[in-house]
Amino acid sequence: MSLTRFAAIALACLPGIAAAQFSLAPLPYPADALEPYIDRTTMEIHHGRHHAAYVNNLNTQAKTTPELAALSLTALQGQISRFGPAVRNNGGGHYNHDLFWQLMAPEGQRGKPSPALETAINTAFGSLEEMKKRFDQAALSRFGSGWAWLIVTPDKKLAVTSTANQDNPLMDLPGIDRGTPILALDVWEHAYYLKYQNRRADYATNWWYVVNWNEVSKRYEAALR
Repeated sequence: MSLTRFAAIALACLPGIAAAQFSLAPLPYPADALEPYIDRTTMEIHHGRHHAAYVNNLNTQAKTTPELAALSLTALQGQISRFGPAVRNNGGGHYNHDLFWQLMAPEGQRGKPSPALETAINTAFGSLEEMKKRFDQAALSRFGSGWAWLIVTPDKKLAVTSTANQDNPLMDLPGIDRGTPILALDVWEHAYYLKYQNRRADYATNWWYVVNWNEVSKRYEAALR
């Protein structure tokens, strides 16, 4: 048995360790900070119930899957094929939502694409508006539940893609365009139905008003390293 596996099993056997491995961080702003584009009630339910359920379910899996004790949430995504559907769905759900909250911000804190990101967007798509169109198309054409993404590909270029359910571009799964996510839109109905009902297009359009370009720019520059 490898030392890493032995340590993981030992940690999992300690009371409370596995249960506390993954945690739900508070929202980085008040629940009503994104109004009128995303309402307070949606944010409270989305974060406090849906995201919390993914965290709780993932910790339940950690109790019986000692290998999880050796992995961070981000590292787990790149090894998700080692685990069953419950880890994939809840591990992806936790990672995706943890990222999603950070990619939005209240008015006055959103900024704009950095010069480096703006140049990369213009190179890849021609303009910011064209990138938004392709991103919106990815969001609107995703049948059922899923996500739209702007990623930095392994060759350090920008690309737009989408995934089903709680999958993401970090996952080592067939059929996924892999890369580092720097922008993400949740198109599960629970993300928008209370305010927008079935009008996903309106939700996607209004969401651009709350994008935290400061955070997106920071993640872009980190992905280049």
